[in-house]
Amino acid sequence: MRTKLIILFVLVLSVPHLLFAKGKTIAKIVVDAGHGGSDIGAQGTFSKEKDITLAVSLKLGKLLTDSMKGIQVIYTRTTDSYPSLVERHEVANKSNADLFIAIHVNATPYTYTKVLQGYKMVKRHHKMVKQPIYHSVRHHETKRHGVEEYVLALHRNYQKVKSIGEYGDNLSPESGLLDLSDPQTAIILAQYSQAFMSKSLLVGSKVQEAFSMQGRAASDVDQLPLEVLAGSAMPGVLVEIGFITNVDEETYLNSEKGQLEVAMAIFNGIKAYKAEVEK
Repeated sequence: MRTKLIILFVLVLSVPHLLFAKGKTIAKIVVDAGHGGSDIGAQGTFSKEKDITLAVSLKLGKLLTDSMKGIQVIYTRTTDSYPSLVERHEVANKSNADLFIAIHVNATPYTYTKVLQGYKMVKRHHKMVKQPIYHSVRHHETKRHGVEEYVLALHRNYQKVKSIGEYGDNLSPESGLLDLSDPQTAIILAQYSQAFMSKSLLVGSKVQEAFSMQGRAASDVDQLPLEVLAGSAMPGVLVEIGFITNVDEETYLNSEKGQLEVAMAIFNGIKAYKAEVEK
């Protein structure tokens, strides 16, 4: 029992170093185009989120394979189809990927204003009085703009730990010491999860810096309890590449120039992240 605890203690201390150790390469990257098929995602004045995310994802994948030697890109979809979130997890986990990049387009909620249409006469207290008639007008356009990056919120981390446990044999096969049936392994899995969070924040910040260098507003990396990140046993970030409800950004995101610039910013962020992890 004492020997077992000593091995466990050594593993707990070494896991973060193992994940950032020299020679740890980023070789497989999952590119996840949000939505698809009957799930159109957010909608602008003339376009749908699902089409923009697919176009940008394919451009990003091509940049990665053409410009980064030894990189294998795994797509969750390459057509107008809708893989479920569980299917997206499985694609990433079964490929034993090193990084998960989800691409989405942002939107703001509808707002409403009342417009006076006319009057009607109604009886009130034995008198006829004029009552205004209003029509509710829905607005979907916004001035909000810019890029946002999200990593998994900590309170959803239990699912990440579970995913890592299910695919734990891929994490450190050379050690041969991870017994997934042992309750004490939860300590090791928590260490992996913590290291993955650090890596997710790192890649998110690198992508943010790349967008900022292009002159596009990019907010600080934030946390959300996103299913698509919770179920993948690897570091991951979700990038909201702009607001489809902003007419200028919608036009930009539907242009060849805009899509290529967005893909290039994400590519540069991944490249910087890869260099830091592997140095």
